[in-house]
Amino acid sequence: MQHLLQFTISPTFIDMLVRLSISLLFTWFITDRLYYRKSRRSDFYFTFILSSIAVFFIVFFMIFVLEDMKTKTSIGIGIGLFGIFSIMRYRTDSIHVREMTYMFVIIALAVVNAIATSVSIVELLLTNSLFVAAIYLVEKIIPQHPTKLIQYDRIELIKPSKKAELIDDLRSRLGVEIVDVQIGAIDFLRDMAIIKVTYKSMTTTDVDIENKIKLKNEDLTEIK
Repeated sequence: MQHLLQFTISPTFIDMLVRLSISLLFTWFITDRLYYRKSRRSDFYFTFILSSIAVFFIVFFMIFVLEDMKTKTSIGIGIGLFGIFSIMRYRTDSIHVREMTYMFVIIALAVVNAIATSVSIVELLLTNSLFVAAIYLVEKIIPQHPTKLIQYDRIELIKPSKKAELIDDLRSRLGVEIVDVQIGAIDFLRDMAIIKVTYKSMTTTDVDIENKIKLKNEDLTEIK
């Protein structure tokens, strides 16, 4: 009780604030400048920032308490927390691979900044910078193309031998540059097929549409 009534600020708390500031700075840069600029998903912007703060506090204070208890299991528990949060799934909506990857990176960054208490601030800044550099290079090297699921009526064009005609027809009707086409379910009774279209984004604000029609991987067959 006496310890709770003390109003002094310990060096550990100041160190925590410095590391939290570094974690938030790099998390914001990754979220705002690398992720949000392309996807424009404000819901994940909210999720990434708050998840980073929550994971940092949980890991840091758990390590701090364990050190006071003179136990050496803090690293194991920190890694365990990292594994738990990295496989976290949202039950309300499905998350695309890109968002899951960013979520994994954000959580990893928070854990690294919280658990690396024996690392200097300079080394911590360099580690965070490597995270950012890796994401930036991957985003530049591997372009991310949005996709759409459409119900297609010209079923005679779904044959592999007519792939070029199919792409030309989709290009003229959708008004976008087609990158790839995959055929899903086929309904011969209604002369209709489900087609997954991957296309080049015309602007940086073009967002991958959350389609109402959901297909499993085995339901899609790529046209050769």
